[in-house]
Amino acid sequence: MMEQAKEAFNNMSESIKEKINSMNQDEQGHNKILLPESQEKQPGLEKDMIIKPQYDAPWYKGTNKLLDKVAIITGADSGIGRSVAILYAREGAKIVIAYLDEDEDAEETKKLCQKEGAQVLLLRLDLRSKQNCVELINETIKHFGRLDILVNNIGEQHIHKDIREITDEELESVFKTKFFSMFWCTQAALEYLKEESCIINTASVNAYMGHADLLDYTATNGAIVSFTRSMALQLASKKIRVNGVAPGPIWTPLIPSTFGKEKSKLGITQFGKEVPMQRAGQPEECAPTYVFLASQDSSYYTGQFFHPNGGKIVNS
Repeated sequence: MMEQAKEAFNNMSESIKEKINSMNQDEQGHNKILLPESQEKQPGLEKDMIIKPQYDAPWYKGTNKLLDKVAIITGADSGIGRSVAILYAREGAKIVIAYLDEDEDAEETKKLCQKEGAQVLLLRLDLRSKQNCVELINETIKHFGRLDILVNNIGEQHIHKDIREITDEELESVFKTKFFSMFWCTQAALEYLKEESCIINTASVNAYMGHADLLDYTATNGAIVSFTRSMALQLASKKIRVNGVAPGPIWTPLIPSTFGKEKSKLGITQFGKEVPMQRAGQPEECAPTYVFLASQDSSYYTGQFFHPNGGKIVNS
């Protein structure tokens, strides 16, 4: 039934699609995310989503805060990464988009960044491999000759009600995706990062709140928080800042590919309702935080986490 609904939606005219999407918005223009969605493969495809994430932040005006900086953004084909790439491009940065295999989404992000006037390099790499993490850094240096900003932003998560359901293979894959890739990319990048460079790591509110059904994913985020704080201490004397963002319920392709299966339809129709603002957030509501952390505006911040989470109070 879900696939039939998705096919019917995709066959509609663009004007009707826009009308449906507009009907799904509240008074402030934010998507309410009431429709169930499902995708079978992670990390999910933005092009296949019925309700599209909001990523372009039309209200955000660039002021060359990142002029001529070179930024690697992993997972920038869609979701938060796409919005970060667009805003970095709007601020004058040169963009490297690292992605797994979502070619159409990555090409779309590239076009959106180029529309902002940015030079863009696409790199299709599985960053669960250390060799590919090293290749990401090396190809960036080969193409642009420098590296100023590293945004570690890829993720993988799977629902399990019982820890005994988590296989060794899945545990390894989740940690390699979310944490090992971050570790390896940071290792390889340090040869090229100079004073005033920065590293920004994406964690999750789950590192602070816990999540009963996402044990392995939540554990990676706990590791990311500790890693970020420790790297900040290690690199402070080199004047390289290391900070992080721990988003709450943000509407990205990872959500329908995680929670959208038949057994979880109720969960996705209620996605975001548990926070004080009673709605899911949008990628464009997170991306300005990444601009702040990449720019000189945050020159006295390191080892810190920021929390775009709809009002959840956390101890950071």
